[in-house]
Amino acid sequence: MVTAKEILDRIETGGHRPTASRRRLLDAVVARGDGFTAEELVAEVKGLGRATVYRTVRLLLKEGLLCKLSLQDGAPRYTLSQKLGHHHHLVCVGCGVVQEFSQSVIEQMLMQLSGAGAIMGHRIEVYVLCPSCQAKSESTPGHSPRTGALA
Repeated sequence: MVTAKEILDRIETGGHRPTASRRRLLDAVVARGDGFTAEELVAEVKGLGRATVYRTVRLLLKEGLLCKLSLQDGAPRYTLSQKLGHHHHLVCVGCGVVQEFSQSVIEQMLMQLSGAGAIMGHRIEVYVLCPSCQAKSESTPGHSPRTGALA
């Protein structure tokens, strides 16, 4: 698990100041340990302005310290990057837990596609029902295992 200090060190290396506001925000992000929205951070970290939260989220994205996920409903959600470098995400549609993964087969497929033109980027999010949520939905009568919602 990445620590707030490691993130602050990367921010400083990138030429940005590790302000008290950024420290507070990073402590909250690391403490969460799961996906979050910028608005959740605004509500959680009292005394920080909305603009400060959004600027810091943008900075962390730019530095490769956060990943921006598009959930099935299109809402943006963020998670700390556990793997530096290129990776993809498994997102549980039940509880929102995000796991990072890398697959050489996907990278090979993309290399083959590059014959059609220069690939400028991509994102892959695979939406799953994690084992824990799957077990809950199977043990709860009337729950749909596909969405975790009542049928």
